[in-house]
Amino acid sequence: MSFTAQLLRGLRVTLALWLLTVVLITLPLLGLAQLVAPDAATGSLIRRDGQVVGSRLIGQNFRAEGYLQGRPAGAPNLAASNPALQQRVAAAAHSWQRLGIARPAADLLQDSGSGVDPHISLEAARQQLPRLARERQLSVGELESLLGQHLQGPGSLQAIQPVVNVLSFNLALDQRTTRP
Repeated sequence: MSFTAQLLRGLRVTLALWLLTVVLITLPLLGLAQLVAPDAATGSLIRRDGQVVGSRLIGQNFRAEGYLQGRPAGAPNLAASNPALQQRVAAAAHSWQRLGIARPAADLLQDSGSGVDPHISLEAARQQLPRLARERQLSVGELESLLGQHLQGPGSLQAIQPVVNVLSFNLALDQRTTRP
């Protein structure tokens, strides 16, 4: 068999496999996903005033004082014995202590496995409420009520323990008060 014949055979097989995997399998599944779960199929995007402000599935950094802050994001996965990880966690603990949280929850100090976890524990959220109350001129009770509206847990299959989606809480906080 000549080289040209082998090349044409390879191209035909490649085209056939592409048609099978992309056209006959993937496109119908994408269409079915749009029908069955349109929100999830489009990335679980959160919109405000017609603009996409984020996704419920991907964590974002909020560093302004008047916002609930999430887990550290984007840091490399380091072994527990790595001195660089120990230094980074110590620096994060010191930053939280300057903000008035003497013993920050573990998820405020350590990255999630993916580095983009959109949730924090209920403990981590509650630790930040006094700071948010000062910044937003709200009572801790009002913030606790808002926090209760944004809890997700075993019932929603998001986590074993109750968690808070940082972006949705911060958007609700913005709707309740003016931005800092």
